[in-house]
Amino acid sequence: MSTLSDFPITKKWPARHPERLQLYSLPTPNGVKVSILLEELGLPYEVHRVDFGSNDQLSPEFLSLNPNNKIPAIIDPDGPGGQPLALFESGAILVYLAEKTGRFIPKDAAGRYQALQWVMFQMGGIGPMFGQLGFFHKFAGKDYEDKRPRDRYVAESKRLLGVLDRHLAGREWVLGSEYGIADIAIFPWVRNLVGFYEARELVGFDDFQEVQRVLDAFVARPAVARGLQIPAAPR
Repeated sequence: MSTLSDFPITKKWPARHPERLQLYSLPTPNGVKVSILLEELGLPYEVHRVDFGSNDQLSPEFLSLNPNNKIPAIIDPDGPGGQPLALFESGAILVYLAEKTGRFIPKDAAGRYQALQWVMFQMGGIGPMFGQLGFFHKFAGKDYEDKRPRDRYVAESKRLLGVLDRHLAGREWVLGSEYGIADIAIFPWVRNLVGFYEARELVGFDDFQEVQRVLDAFVARPAVARGLQIPAAPR
């Protein structure tokens, strides 16, 4: 596909600014990873809200961009070789945008792989485990009489927080003094765990002082504050 209009998704969500990166998302922990990075980078982009209440994520147009029917997804009209590039999976999008701009990811090979390992730590551990805890603590799973599933995810979430807490001791950010995509991947999920999922006491979050310290620094960043609200709720 050589132009943005060649993508079927633009029929459902027309681009008012086709020269800008197109973001299809919601303000969930995975969704805001990308909006936060875009705000940090200052890249021009156009956001489209994918309404789960209307099953937008199951529409043929959205599935043409992400067959896994999850947000976020992007189309960059100025991708590699100047051609449009469509991407889904928040971790892949973070890596792509960081490498495209040369920011928020180390330039040396060793540092780059260290960043990638922590992004994958979030994708393979923190995201799935915190998400399951949320289901069994706040949503439909909370009504199950058998609390063993909930307790399993509580225990694993506490273990993951412990891994992160020990790693952060003596470090300003996940990779040390440099803020980057590893922090942007991890801390929206930590914030969601203790905020939206209301699991602060359940996981003993106050015991993880290093995680709390870095979470506070993360949410204090102006670009993070903006990104957490994108896309805005409909009026």
